[in-house]
Amino acid sequence: MSHLAPVWFKLTDLQVASGEGSWVTTVDGRRYLDFTAGIAVTSTGHCHPKVVAAIAEQAGRFIHAQVNCYTHPLLEQLAERLAGITPDGIDTFFFTNSGAEATEASVKLAKQATGRPHVIVFSGSFHGRTHLAMAMTTSKTGYRAGHAPLPAGVFVAPFPRAIGQGTLDERIDACLDELRHLLLSQTAPAETAAMILEPVLGEGGYEPAPARFLQGITEICREHGILFIADEVQAGFGRTGTMFAVDGTGIRPDILVMAKGIASGMPISAVGASRDLMDRWPTGSHGGTYGGNPVACAAALATIDVLTEPGFLDSVNARGEELRQALRDASADHPVLADVRGPGLMVAAEFRDPVTGAPDAARTAAVIAHCRDESNLLLMNAGTYANVIRFMPPLVVTREEMALATTAVRAALDATA
Repeated sequence: MSHLAPVWFKLTDLQVASGEGSWVTTVDGRRYLDFTAGIAVTSTGHCHPKVVAAIAEQAGRFIHAQVNCYTHPLLEQLAERLAGITPDGIDTFFFTNSGAEATEASVKLAKQATGRPHVIVFSGSFHGRTHLAMAMTTSKTGYRAGHAPLPAGVFVAPFPRAIGQGTLDERIDACLDELRHLLLSQTAPAETAAMILEPVLGEGGYEPAPARFLQGITEICREHGILFIADEVQAGFGRTGTMFAVDGTGIRPDILVMAKGIASGMPISAVGASRDLMDRWPTGSHGGTYGGNPVACAAALATIDVLTEPGFLDSVNARGEELRQALRDASADHPVLADVRGPGLMVAAEFRDPVTGAPDAARTAAVIAHCRDESNLLLMNAGTYANVIRFMPPLVVTREEMALATTAVRAALDATA
């Protein structure tokens, strides 16, 4: 009898013994090409030697240097490195353990800084599984069901999906109009502390937010003194082919939330903002036992070293384009592939019935199962209707490994047709 709680959803029953690069090996010696990357976490692959060496070296010095009691040098070193790679204006950081914790911390900061009680989120979002983060999550009822009542003061605005009625520009305009309507009908600007958005929806289906939509949101925020929070938990640290998904969109977030790929698997997350904004957070009003753990900081510093090596992001973009092109080519023979989207190595393939346009979760699941059972390729789904395969391999994936994966997907499409 297992002594583990059954609450975890299990993608597979595989028992893994080790991992290296883009591969994991089970206890019985089978190797699997891992295009889940621990849900977009192992950005430098499993057990990157530079990350392993940094962890081992720091573990021999200090494992837990609690930040309220004393300061270890890696705190400032990591904050300085983050200041050098995050968007302009983000220069001061708070460290915690997980994406959900960082998301909640960002909202606490926004409420303290503005003196306002409400927050606006967007349809399809996933911000975490703690109570406030659940209230802010709208991608799937399964994340919220049975946990009500959830915290109040959260309002939902629409998001312009890749597939919908009208042109994309028309959908963007309609969503921005609805956002303005929300501020007139449900949460007044003077009551709204922040708007928070994933620049690429994660659990909601790997839906990139159009740049003009992001620009429209931030213009509305500036008009009313509302803070804009970019939740880059899944999209950050090179996943989208730029260091952060907001890079190159023409916007500057007031607060940036970071986790997942920040430390290649060690539990650490961060909230970034300007010094002026952070200074409005009363000392002692937030904290945590393990935030800024020195071993996790060492892993994050080593990860950033790898991600900022010359040509690294060029490779991410090249592998991503190979993947998207292979999926587009497959869609010519398999019209169930209704959309291929996503920047860098944050790529989605959306499955819909080619006649009715209805989401096809069954075909999605069949392709994932075939890839796992016949080709030893691990994939995950996403989206409200579970009809999206999300491709999130380690960012160190090679051209040869990408070819193996795309061949496996093509075989699965053929076999499940």
